[in-house]
Amino acid sequence: MPTDVTSSGESGRSVPASGDDVAEPSWPDLLTLLLDRQDLSAAQARWAMDQLMSGEADPVPVAGFLVALRAKGETVPEIEGIAEAMLGRAVRIDVPGETVDIVGTGGDRHHTVNISTMSAVVLAGAGLTVVKHGNRAVSSSSGSADVLERLGVSLTLSREAVRESALQAGITFCFANAFHPSMRHAAPVRGGLGIPTAFNLLGPLTNPAQPRYSAVGVANPHFAPLIAGVFAARRREAVVFRGDEGLDELSPAGSSRLWWVSGGQITAASLRPEQVGVRPCTLADLRGGDAGANADIARRVFAGERLPARDAVVLNAAAAHALAMAKGEPVADPVAAIAASVETIERVIDDGLAAAALDRWVETSTRLAESH
Repeated sequence: MPTDVTSSGESGRSVPASGDDVAEPSWPDLLTLLLDRQDLSAAQARWAMDQLMSGEADPVPVAGFLVALRAKGETVPEIEGIAEAMLGRAVRIDVPGETVDIVGTGGDRHHTVNISTMSAVVLAGAGLTVVKHGNRAVSSSSGSADVLERLGVSLTLSREAVRESALQAGITFCFANAFHPSMRHAAPVRGGLGIPTAFNLLGPLTNPAQPRYSAVGVANPHFAPLIAGVFAARRREAVVFRGDEGLDELSPAGSSRLWWVSGGQITAASLRPEQVGVRPCTLADLRGGDAGANADIARRVFAGERLPARDAVVLNAAAAHALAMAKGEPVADPVAAIAASVETIERVIDDGLAAAALDRWVETSTRLAESH
């Protein structure tokens, strides 16, 4: 049954604000609340993030804030406030139309091939306008930017060229470092802590184009329903998922949990690959390598080879495709909707449309890089 999430908490749980917003917040105020295991309002969390992104915050209270927030357990208003502050300082772009992003939070430590990156290209081949938000590798051997460059896509584009790529090629890439320059102030604290924090949730929530549809893989079991709750509070369309073995993808190696978000409501479901016509495999079958090796696998998938990586791509691309095909209308059975899109995604690959989408992206991005 769908759960209405309009203001706070994980799906179905309403978390009251911890009193009135502090008129002039301070680090001691917020740290005291968190140490007392009290939830912050969105405004309080937004203030903390804005302080960090200004470059003027002392790293000691920032680190304390992140650790105390993680120990208490983040809530939807807290994450929404942090994400709003990040978007407020982002370089934004406006891409018209039915745009979609497919992205994972990373951090699953399974070192798989770049499933969401390949899925993005397939979705472009299916006729959707893809605005992918990503970065280089952090905890994996190959991030989305790394493998795209090995595939020939030029990523050193101006903001206008990034937008033009979406309009001309049907797919583009928002390099997180370029579109979120203020996040450089967070790097020392993140690196020094070395643990998952609220920052691990922000990538999927802060795409500078804010696409209409978002398919998000989340490794951390606590963070997955939280991200779904943020999309519900925003009344944005999303499908959030995680493999039960910890993949930040829909897993063809076993069962997965998904949260379908539409119109402020969340519908939770479980999925196995066999239910939607996808062949199961093992995690070992999905293990990748460096950017060059993963790019080679991507080319083979786009060429139509029946690899386990293809099955993973079909499963994840079908989830994003099903979300876009619903066009914001209620979906009673998300698993059935995904199953209906699997055949379309298989055909996109077999008909060479995914390979053509990659070729078009390479040509367009190269031309735009030379002319801007």
